[in-house]
Amino acid sequence: MDLLLAFIITLALITVVSLYYRISPFFTLIGGAILFGLLAGMTPDATILGVAAGVGKVFSAFGIIILCGAVIAKLLQDQHQTEEIIADIRRFVKNLPVIAGFSAYLFSVPITCCITSYIMLNPILDNLEKDIAKRNVLLYLAAAGGIISYALVYPTPVVIPLFNAFSGGMSPLIFDAISIPLSLGVLGGILLFFRWIRPDAVLPKKGTPPQVTEQPPALRAVPQEGLHLRAWAPFIAILAAIPLSFIILGLSHGSMINVIMLAGAVTALGLASPDVRAQGLSQGAKHAGLIIFDICGAGALGFVIVESGFAENTLEQLTLLIPVILVPFILAALIETAQGSRVVTAVITSNVLAGSAIVSAIHPVPLILLISAGSCIVSYVTDPFFWLVQRTTGDNIETVVKNYTIPVALAGTMIFIAAVALDYLVFR
Repeated sequence: MDLLLAFIITLALITVVSLYYRISPFFTLIGGAILFGLLAGMTPDATILGVAAGVGKVFSAFGIIILCGAVIAKLLQDQHQTEEIIADIRRFVKNLPVIAGFSAYLFSVPITCCITSYIMLNPILDNLEKDIAKRNVLLYLAAAGGIISYALVYPTPVVIPLFNAFSGGMSPLIFDAISIPLSLGVLGGILLFFRWIRPDAVLPKKGTPPQVTEQPPALRAVPQEGLHLRAWAPFIAILAAIPLSFIILGLSHGSMINVIMLAGAVTALGLASPDVRAQGLSQGAKHAGLIIFDICGAGALGFVIVESGFAENTLEQLTLLIPVILVPFILAALIETAQGSRVVTAVITSNVLAGSAIVSAIHPVPLILLISAGSCIVSYVTDPFFWLVQRTTGDNIETVVKNYTIPVALAGTMIFIAAVALDYLVFR
């Protein structure tokens, strides 16, 4: 069968299964990998070996990173240190929408999961704002803020596979020197978007009584005196480990990521009480396992696609039909639409494009940004984050599309425009 047709059939079936059966993405992606391999003419043995190799490759790349992030998140949550960090931020920033968006933006990177950061912030935002409309805006901004940093800032599980595949020896510090200001600018654009479409919920409206939510479970009172350095300690350890890894230990980028995340997790574990430490490690490992195996399924599908010769045969044909710069963006958008995970999109897209002529035609920075942009364009019913936001806000699907899907797509559009501008104006 033609490889492009096999690819389209596989994505279509993954979409259907994800939408109607809601089973673990690991099984839908493994099933998609086997289906694609057989449709592409690979032998059953070669297909299964490709699946196993892809799973192992991704697990070795992400296992330590995601486990450490999940443990840090659980320990912060169990010790009410998330509230302490928010209290520290509120000393310098008074605007609640900015706090919601920036806090999720900040947490998503070291915690290595934008959904986990949203879950951590949900009860805090419930307590910060009792008016339903304004509370929901905070939740939507937290969702968008977490996705923006998750899709753009190194090292997150979205950016790591893209950077490893396309950086060509470039320092991650150079990439972040571009991506962090860009991501903050995109976050600012989303905040302005909400001021435009929901000014009544973002800005105070005189004379209108608030619609109050039911009183959420009480959070522990947070002392306001001084910064809560103990809560910030895992993040400080991660930052301190970066120059140690590069300058003193001389580690590669791949080794450095594992070391700095271990430093953060060990710091969090060391400062926790024995009871909290044991529970945090156990619950964090459980949560990390769910995330890791979903990504491993993506590794299996991506590896089988590469082994089939898809990149050599199909991508070159696509460049004859559409501009080269659109191929990574469209490919990522298709994969994201099919299964809904930005990490899965990054893993599969990086595997498919690596070694193709497209990599040599586009500079690494705009290439990574194009894929990140594509992963944000369609965040709809196959996206598990979509349904989490729908449950926590209580809004209907139309409202979630307006306040979650469209703003995230707007973020993807801004990233795409920046990527094209960088490619044509800076890196040529």
